[in-house]
Amino acid sequence: MRMVLHYKEHKNVMLTARIFNTTRKTVYKWLKRYDNEGYSGLESLSTRPHNFPFETPKEVKAQVIAAKHKYKNIGAEQIKLLAGLKPCPDTIRKICREAGFKPRKRVKKHVTKQNLRSVKKLWNLFQQICVDVKHLNDIPNYYLFMRLYNLPVYQFTARDVTSGLTFWSFAYEKSLTNAVLFIKYVFEHLKAHGVDLSKVTIQTDNGSEFIGTPAAKKLSEFTKTILTYGARHSTIPLAAHRFQADVETFHNLEETEFFDVETFNGMRVFLNKTNTYTLWFNLIRPNTYKEKQTPLQIAKSKVPNISKSVAMLPPLILDSVIKDMRNLDSEMEYMYKSVYDVLRTP
Repeated sequence: MRMVLHYKEHKNVMLTARIFNTTRKTVYKWLKRYDNEGYSGLESLSTRPHNFPFETPKEVKAQVIAAKHKYKNIGAEQIKLLAGLKPCPDTIRKICREAGFKPRKRVKKHVTKQNLRSVKKLWNLFQQICVDVKHLNDIPNYYLFMRLYNLPVYQFTARDVTSGLTFWSFAYEKSLTNAVLFIKYVFEHLKAHGVDLSKVTIQTDNGSEFIGTPAAKKLSEFTKTILTYGARHSTIPLAAHRFQADVETFHNLEETEFFDVETFNGMRVFLNKTNTYTLWFNLIRPNTYKEKQTPLQIAKSKVPNISKSVAMLPPLILDSVIKDMRNLDSEMEYMYKSVYDVLRTP
């Protein structure tokens, strides 16, 4: 303003520029702004560019927002993988934040889990497998399909601790018989791939489907089956579910990545989709907690010559298999081969 007033008084651009230690071009700029807009024209203007050559295109933003609507409870890294998006995870988070999506709220645990990553990393492949049963009737998105199409109510899960390789099957009853069939199915699969079962430990909780009654003096059929294969069976302390953290982590992931997203219109579709998720989880999905490696990559780093098909065990409906088998022990190998022929890799 003082520059403008000086010029108005002396009518000399060169003198004004010399007095205010600037150029004539700058004097002319402020005079023009003052003449056109008055005092408000002397305010500093934004230097923000009008064009942004590196800005994310609108169609890509729309893809990110659509993917976030579909995968509501999944993080940016997994959304990028699931939806095949090009932007990096940080860009995806920014787009979602600008679109009004709130960040996920982490549920605080009352008991802090021990970080045993460095210890588990040193274990041998299939040194310890955590087995657990999950109730599926408490998943809102799945419950309606379960009632409409008579889909399974329970899920039997086995997960290798060091690699994260996961196998699962489904049932209508949480019974000891189904647990025995499931562990046989897993063991036959591992034995067919040359795994030394004598070095395997199966860890479970103290549920009746695994140990029978708490007051039982004899070993349950589940434990006997494990011992028959030369493996060992250990149970966790009572009410210490954090000991099953690896398999519980998978149960949490499958809810947000699979059951909250997929739809089912029959048993065949259910089995095909669960089989596909098994393949994706074991072969493709990188685990950020394990140096962004897939379970198969970790398995091959420990046993380089192990076959890729070790990660490709298709899920079963355990109750249906039991009904079709007159002699469970003698038909086990046939059942394993026939199921492998039914559900091939898509």
